[in-house]
Amino acid sequence: MNNEENKILSHRQHVKYFMRFLNVLPSSLSSHDTTRVTIAYFSVSGLDVLGSISSISIDLQTRIIDWLYRLQVHPNKENGDMSACGFQGSSTVNIRFNTEENNYRCGHLAMTYTGLCILLALGDDLSRLNRKALIEGVKALQTEEGNFSATLSGCESDMRFVYCAACISYMLNDWSGFNIKTATDYIIKSIGYDYGIAQCPELESHGGTTFCALATLSLTNQLDKLTVDQIEGLKRWLLYRQIDGFQGRPNKPVDTCYSFWVGASLKMLDALHLTNYPNNRSYVYETQDSVVGGFSKWPDTCTDPMHTYLGLAGLSLIGENGLLDIVPTLNITKRAHDHLKTLHEKWASES
Repeated sequence: MNNEENKILSHRQHVKYFMRFLNVLPSSLSSHDTTRVTIAYFSVSGLDVLGSISSISIDLQTRIIDWLYRLQVHPNKENGDMSACGFQGSSTVNIRFNTEENNYRCGHLAMTYTGLCILLALGDDLSRLNRKALIEGVKALQTEEGNFSATLSGCESDMRFVYCAACISYMLNDWSGFNIKTATDYIIKSIGYDYGIAQCPELESHGGTTFCALATLSLTNQLDKLTVDQIEGLKRWLLYRQIDGFQGRPNKPVDTCYSFWVGASLKMLDALHLTNYPNNRSYVYETQDSVVGGFSKWPDTCTDPMHTYLGLAGLSLIGENGLLDIVPTLNITKRAHDHLKTLHEKWASES
């Protein structure tokens, strides 16, 4: 597979690949049944970056949108409590007991973020969102440290969910549920001795969480809170993650997804041009399955929707032909972001 013939985008095969995941969840992903929204996100966003949203029939687009809105958790009917509001990852855990009200439903920040991304990519007007409730759901999950838990029912709290909360707040154009100062302090405390950024303070620097931290600072207009030394040190740490493709941490193998996580981080710091585009491109294409479609994390291993989408997004960042532009902070296409901006203008005129 490591020949020049494979170094072209198997566009048609990738479209078919993503469409399969939108129609049926394969048995290999059955353990991810409770997070179906994220799989739908990688598939829909993958089709979007390929410029192939029209491959999803209008009927299927409508069914996906309706399915997502059924996963929206609304305020408690009895007391109006909004702390559990957000999107679920699937209906799998919606077990009904003897009561009509299912007290076990609660939103999850990553599912709310990816759900909103899907709705934007499909051109939905977001009119069925309870925006106030979603923001209250975000607010209920911020900890005293400044980071966010994923869900009210108990979960980790780290940089991933700070990012999801920032994206939700940005997309809904409402920061009232997000304490920017405490989140910024948390991010700065999580910068390591090597200038990379970790999940939490005192942990190891990581390419994925560095992206989450930088994107949050960018979305909240707080990048200027980093010192010149921190910015330059961070650029250096990120640039040293390139071997041919990119690795997530020192002394780890390269992995397709970091072409986006590290590439987007460098893009936000206006330093992506300092990387070796041909080597990055070459590695990502080594993981392409040009027969049935998809990309994998390493060459000659199984493809999956996440690495396929992030591989395409990473290629988009370096200007690969045939791919739409990606907005690195939100990890959606510029096309979807333009639609979001139109909605923001509409909401502003209505208020």
